[in-house]
Amino acid sequence: MAIQKPSHTLAKIHLKALHTNRFHILFALSFTVFINTLSYAQDRPGSGIPISPNPKTTTPQIEKDTLSSKEELLIINEKALDSTLTDSTKQKKGLLEGIVSYKATDYTSFNRKEEKLYLYNEAEIIYKDMQINAGTIVIDYSKNEVYAGRLKDSLGEYSQRPVFKQGESVVEPDSIRFNIDTEKALIWNSRTEQNGGTIIAEKTKKENDSVFFISNGKFTTSKNLDDPEYYFLLRKAKIVPDKKVVTGLTNLFIYDVPTPIGMPFAYFPLTKKQTSGVIFPSFGEQNNRGYFLQNGGYYFAISDYFDLATLGDYYTNGSYGLRLESKYNVRYRFNGNFGFRYENIINSERGFPDYSKNTIYNLRWSHTQDAKSNPSSRFSASVNLGSSQYYRESVNQINTASFLNNTLSSSVSYSKTFKGEPQVNTSLTATHSQNTQTQQINMTLPTFQGSVGRIYPFAPSEGTKKGIIKNINFQYNLRGENRISTTDSLFFKQEMFDDAKIGLKHSIPINTNFKVLKHFSISAGTNFEENWTFKTFDRHYDQVNQEVVITEQNKFDAYRTYNFSTSIGTTIYGLFNFDKNSEGKAIQAIRHVMRPSVSYNINPAFDNYYDTYEVIDANGTTLEEVEYSRFQNTLYGAPNKNYGSSIGLSLANNLEAKVRDRDTTQVEPKKIVLLNNLNFSTAYNLAGDSLRWSPVRVTGGTQIFNNKMTVNFGATLDPYALDNNNKKIDKFNVNNGGSLFRMTSANLTMGYSFSSDGKGDKTSESSRNETLQSGGRDDDLFGRSEDFAEDQFNAYDDNDEEEEDEEPSKLYNFNIPWNVRLAYAVNYNNVARQNEISSHSLMFSGDLEIAPRWTIGASSGYDFKNQGFSYTQLRFQRDLLSWKMNFSWIPFSTRTSWNFFIGIKSNILQDVKYEKRRQPDERL
Repeated sequence: MAIQKPSHTLAKIHLKALHTNRFHILFALSFTVFINTLSYAQDRPGSGIPISPNPKTTTPQIEKDTLSSKEELLIINEKALDSTLTDSTKQKKGLLEGIVSYKATDYTSFNRKEEKLYLYNEAEIIYKDMQINAGTIVIDYSKNEVYAGRLKDSLGEYSQRPVFKQGESVVEPDSIRFNIDTEKALIWNSRTEQNGGTIIAEKTKKENDSVFFISNGKFTTSKNLDDPEYYFLLRKAKIVPDKKVVTGLTNLFIYDVPTPIGMPFAYFPLTKKQTSGVIFPSFGEQNNRGYFLQNGGYYFAISDYFDLATLGDYYTNGSYGLRLESKYNVRYRFNGNFGFRYENIINSERGFPDYSKNTIYNLRWSHTQDAKSNPSSRFSASVNLGSSQYYRESVNQINTASFLNNTLSSSVSYSKTFKGEPQVNTSLTATHSQNTQTQQINMTLPTFQGSVGRIYPFAPSEGTKKGIIKNINFQYNLRGENRISTTDSLFFKQEMFDDAKIGLKHSIPINTNFKVLKHFSISAGTNFEENWTFKTFDRHYDQVNQEVVITEQNKFDAYRTYNFSTSIGTTIYGLFNFDKNSEGKAIQAIRHVMRPSVSYNINPAFDNYYDTYEVIDANGTTLEEVEYSRFQNTLYGAPNKNYGSSIGLSLANNLEAKVRDRDTTQVEPKKIVLLNNLNFSTAYNLAGDSLRWSPVRVTGGTQIFNNKMTVNFGATLDPYALDNNNKKIDKFNVNNGGSLFRMTSANLTMGYSFSSDGKGDKTSESSRNETLQSGGRDDDLFGRSEDFAEDQFNAYDDNDEEEEDEEPSKLYNFNIPWNVRLAYAVNYNNVARQNEISSHSLMFSGDLEIAPRWTIGASSGYDFKNQGFSYTQLRFQRDLLSWKMNFSWIPFSTRTSWNFFIGIKSNILQDVKYEKRRQPDERL
């Protein structure tokens, strides 16, 4: 690491700040003005002619004089019974035009002189689509008005707040006056819930079903409406329920303390449907790029089935980024998402030694078809391709967990099944695999596979198939590929397709199986293959230039191969009973299952596809004769030229135990797995002239601690010894003064996830899917994908309230939620007496709630071989009730950075936020 004088470093930083491009700064400021212009808008009412309602005919109704506390009455205008009903003079409309249903718990009283109906205690009135519930209700027939209010007890406490419902609109005021004719209302101290937000108004005027006017109102998403932790003061506002709130001068209050955050007018969307709109950007500064606007753009709500978000980043040194994100979903048919990210990265300033300019991109597409949409055909896609350095150079915190990705892979496939006897299956697949370290890319564009279902020519038309003859079956398989191998720099250029390899493989496997002595299963089969290629390579030796010349032949050619294999196996069960007398021992029994198997394989030699050329020196002397096949370097390679005959041996083991359950109420013992698998395998080459025994491969795995810890291990044991040059010789190691086997390699991996509540990892599903789609792990051991401005990336769902088993003590809370994930891996190598640990690391991550609504987390690891910490991410989260605060810090590595965010949780106010992102000086 180079060392630089601090004075020079500070001078350099100040100098960079003076070299930002003026044009880019003006462009950023213009974009900010453009965003503000579109973010807040006042609706202008239309100039259309108002439409008067059609008059309704009033039907005379009979008034009931009996006033019951819980019965439905028919209230009409007494003038409707006048004899002038048949008069030609135009009549006045009645007071009420519909049925009024009302009730009260204590009493109902009608005053004929005042023409008022009084309802007391748990009063309710329903008229058309209007319903009022309150402590007391008064209906004034002379004015066609309804008054509703609260009840006051002897202590002066009010109860039974009115609830006014009309259509889907619900208002909870202190009191209300409603005019039945005009359907206008005056509402005092109302509380109205509007799509996640609540409007608390001192006085509200209801103009009609779709418009409200309020004065001195508060708009908040807080759950504590009596004392909200924040609100926007709406001095004068217009409300269109389920659509919008338009207000004049407004500013933010935090616990009734005014803040300078305000605006002369504002627009709050309240729609339940997805709507298009501006995505407000984040502001900040980076040392090597200047000031920036990040994640700003526009959201297009194209239809109910798919959407599109266009996001961009802009830096004053000229760097910029563009992202397109789209999701689509058609119920019972398919769903998926598409994303394209492009960044033009400029580091430092032109003229400085650390100046660089680079373009990176990434394309992702995920498509899933519903299984019920078409059972006979299926289309799926999982695409992740782009620049090899994208996840390393991108500064977006969403890509944090993918920083260490070594591979990118993609697959797009379509399969079709043709029902019948036999069944025919076809598939067309395009695949992509990219190594981000070597920048090597392997693709198949495309791969075609077809197969005909198994045919049993000797099987009976009815009944089961028994015996060697009746179980004979065969099928036909076809595989065709167009395989391409290229690099990052030649991706999708003409040179990429020049070296493509094309070929087809036909195979007809013939198999049968049967049992011997009731306990031994025998299977035998042969496989015939024919490989087609459209390009071969001839070789000859150029005596003049003393080199091998390879001549490409663009013509059709083919070769045919076959082999034979058979195997015999059985299953042996062993039970060791330790509690024969039912004494209640801790370990009652152990069951051991063994599956030994012996196989035999024959691979004939196909040397007829091989030719030779002579290597001749300048004097004309033949030095050697080299054998080659014209099918070398083709898609499926050359056929085997050496005869092969080998015997394979394998043994699979499984161990389970029955133990006494700690729960004394359980009658049956508890079954636990001691070893999921413990496998041994080796082979003996009958056709070999030396080193006939293959190394013994040992693999195993188990789960312990209530299946929370997964343990997998493996080892390779070689029976042959080494000479003084560390070369394997045809002599057993035990005969060379050593042990029975030499352990040439071994590996051990362990994973453990546990928590205080036993639920383990609480990483959000969206964050996990983002990492998986980028080719990363399904946990957060390499960091967590985060976008603080988007709720979907939060580690914890804000809407989920955890249920507590008991009320914690006010003096001491012993329940501190936490969760930890561990991953341990060690590899040993001793092929040529190295006797070394090739890799040894421990990865860990976890979260700890240090106080109510205070959570800290970390993802890191330690490399014991190189003695250093791996990629590390520290996380801090504070739940501020209606607000959230997050801080993420990567303290070291080339991706050193920190991100701070504070904002409102609610989606309707997600643009009310402060976000700061900065990369510390690299010298630090």
